[in-house]
Amino acid sequence: MAKFIMSAFADEASSNLDEQITELKKANVSMIELRGVDGVNCADLTIEDAKRIKQKLDANNIRLSALGSPYGKIGIEDPFEEHLEKLKKSIEVCKILECNKIRMFSFYLPKDCNPVDYRDKVLMRLEKMLDVAEREGIKLCHENEKGIYGDTAVRCRELYDYFGGRLGIIFDPANYIQCDVDSKEAYALQKDTITYFHMKDALKQDGSVVSVGNGDGSVPEILEDVFKSRNDEVILTVEPHLHVFNGLTDLQSEELQHKESYPDSKTAFSAACNAVKHVIDFIGG
Repeated sequence: MAKFIMSAFADEASSNLDEQITELKKANVSMIELRGVDGVNCADLTIEDAKRIKQKLDANNIRLSALGSPYGKIGIEDPFEEHLEKLKKSIEVCKILECNKIRMFSFYLPKDCNPVDYRDKVLMRLEKMLDVAEREGIKLCHENEKGIYGDTAVRCRELYDYFGGRLGIIFDPANYIQCDVDSKEAYALQKDTITYFHMKDALKQDGSVVSVGNGDGSVPEILEDVFKSRNDEVILTVEPHLHVFNGLTDLQSEELQHKESYPDSKTAFSAACNAVKHVIDFIGG
């Protein structure tokens, strides 16, 4: 049986690092996927920032599950070399934070294009990114974001197979729902490739984000199979998206639609964490 370990995008509770730590501790979550700190995106953190953050996290017994970076979240026709150089700097930040995973993407494609036409360019760019990361012992983990090359389960599987497992895979059920992909079918296709999960759910009717278990992402069924079929540690990173939060505009193409109402970001964050815990408890994990 798998051992589930919860992490979270705590910047959805607050942009302030001290408040993020407070909310993580309230939720009894001891890991964080670091995306935004004190109004600064993780891709813009300096070495000095990383040292300061590490000291605070260590003092509160909180570890990083991954750096929630925006790398690969640019257009496939956008300039790439500067993007790659920035990734190199973030790898140094990762090492100071004692984090060995970076969340990333496979580039936005022009609207209404045939993704096959951009396959070679996507693979070439990802190869360069992987080479840079692997030299420093960092694993790049691809998220199935809407509008990028790897926004379907078939293309995510293709990327994993092409790179022979060098590329980590993040499974986000809500993102698949928003791409009109059945999440259970996606899971069946990717089951043996998944590095970790983003805990987010959504409704098929309009893509609205809801608490895990309240949507069409089949999260309880998927996690039950994970629990029974794996025998390792599996990270579940809570990504609430239940309330407008500082930093949302930095996520570029994402539009936040939600059906559940919360008075503030901290309450929404707590509700999202509790929903994941409820599903874990329900399946006996």
